Amino acid sequence: MPKIHRLPADLANQIAAGEVVERPASVIKELVENAIDAGARRLSIVVELGGKKLIRVDDDGEGMDPEDARLAIERHATSKIRRADDLAAIATLGFRGEALPAIASVSHFVMRTRTRQMDAGTEIRVNGGAVASVAEAGMPEGTSIEVADLFYNLPARRKFLKSDGAESAQISRLVSQLALCYPEVGFALTSAGRKVLQCPPVSTLRERLYQLYGDRSDLIEVRRDAGDVKLLGHIAALAEQGPTRGPQNLFVNRRIVKDRTVAHAVIDAYSAASIKERSPEMHLFIEMPHDAVDVNVHPTKAEVRFRDQSYIHELVRRTLGDALGRGPAPELQLEAPRGLMPQPSTLPLPNSYASVYPSRWTASTGGGIAPTSDSPLAPTSDSPFAPTGEGAFASTLRPMMALGQFRDTFIIAVDEEGIAIVDQHVAHERVLFERITERLTSGRLESQRLLEPMLVELPPSSRQALVSRAADLERLGFEIEEFGGDTVRISAFPALLRREECPTALRALAEDLETVGTTVMVDEAIKKIAATMACHAAVKANDPLTPEKMAHILDELRRTSYSTICPHGRPVMLRLTRREVEKNFQRI
Repeated sequence: MPKIHRLPADLANQIAAGEVVERPASVIKELVENAIDAGARRLSIVVELGGKKLIRVDDDGEGMDPEDARLAIERHATSKIRRADDLAAIATLGFRGEALPAIASVSHFVMRTRTRQMDAGTEIRVNGGAVASVAEAGMPEGTSIEVADLFYNLPARRKFLKSDGAESAQISRLVSQLALCYPEVGFALTSAGRKVLQCPPVSTLRERLYQLYGDRSDLIEVRRDAGDVKLLGHIAALAEQGPTRGPQNLFVNRRIVKDRTVAHAVIDAYSAASIKERSPEMHLFIEMPHDAVDVNVHPTKAEVRFRDQSYIHELVRRTLGDALGRGPAPELQLEAPRGLMPQPSTLPLPNSYASVYPSRWTASTGGGIAPTSDSPLAPTSDSPFAPTGEGAFASTLRPMMALGQFRDTFIIAVDEEGIAIVDQHVAHERVLFERITERLTSGRLESQRLLEPMLVELPPSSRQALVSRAADLERLGFEIEEFGGDTVRISAFPALLRREECPTALRALAEDLETVGTTVMVDEAIKKIAATMACHAAVKANDPLTPEKMAHILDELRRTSYSTICPHGRPVMLRLTRREVEKNFQRI
């Protein structure tokens, strides 16, 4: 008796369903993608019990005639590819011809569909893969599909589904992603009789973002046209004060995907500014030739393969890095005090500032600042992803005038758009970090030799970490050697450090070297060491600063690539906008 035999059609369909239909959200993804391919401009999605009891997707697409409707529920039947060459440049979302028969094989399935040319529609009922009935049905143009009792005939699969609430949350997340990718399509999601999402069709991505997420001033727009490849989207600003993790939505040719190449490029872009680990919020769209990306590498089409992965990685990394460097500082909001009694007398103002700081915002006044204006550009195209009145990115950090210090820790500065409160240590740390990183990448730091060597006692592990990397430490400006026991001798130290800072900085470096080990990439180790060096060399809290020193820090801060956060992820400054001040004084 032969050991190999042909599987029955219903079992083959159930196996295929295991690849295509993972959970209720997978069903919705396949049905919505088919509807979009069919030209739908409005979609209604209804679910009960997290999609386990019922899923219904109604669309106003072109629909199917009776013959196409019957073929649509057969395996490997599709209108979207005809020959092998079509697989090299797939331009549609669904193309395999597996979704409908796979779904129908594990549910009570009803499909109603009608084309504009037909007087009546077609209704097909399928139970567990077996066609129960085919009949005419009165209905508007489009397609309506009901999927009831998902996995009713596969109890082993059904018991692995999560709770109703968890499955509903997954569905809501998926529909939000699809809605974000297709602003021109209206989406409505109802779960357990409650309207979860209602997004009428809009013309731009920014409008759809507002519908889904509200006013998000903490997101930075990203835009890059690199010939055949175009990038567009919004990402979390560096100084964003919320959680370090957020939703990451990636779309390639308007297809929801996950890709390690792009994910790594995003992390690289953020780590260039800070050693703080984060998984930032991202809504990124990549448009490229269809033959430059393979979308047929994953059973659920959740992953893609780029023809030139290194190019995509570098393009994403540079584009996001440029945008992050222009990100705004976080804004403060004032609350005017209420119920305070007026003071009976007026205190005199100090007159020592009159001869130092200008009183006019004009370029002709010594030390003053000339107001600037931005000229917004018109949208560049009619695409839903075109900007709405957005121009080229301009530097968000304008020239600032230091007024003084608050508690010898914060620099209070002004420009024509408001007031800035700058953490002097964090700002100076950012400046030094970029300077140190640049010098370490190209050579070594300047060193200062000691007339009398300094002795520093360290724990055995720290001492060994330093001595074993003595050659690398020379690039930092340190010359160290063992002196006996747990002591090391320092003959030279970096010129940017004060002598009294050396022992503390050296101990911190030893901790860094122990942490990064020998297997970490050189660039990562350099950034961590540079961050430590910058922290110890920067001015400290409670350090009095002269006006010249404050002006120098602010001026150097403007020249940095990332002026809103320090290497460890702390905000450099907080801003009070002119509008916020005027609003609280009831001037607007």
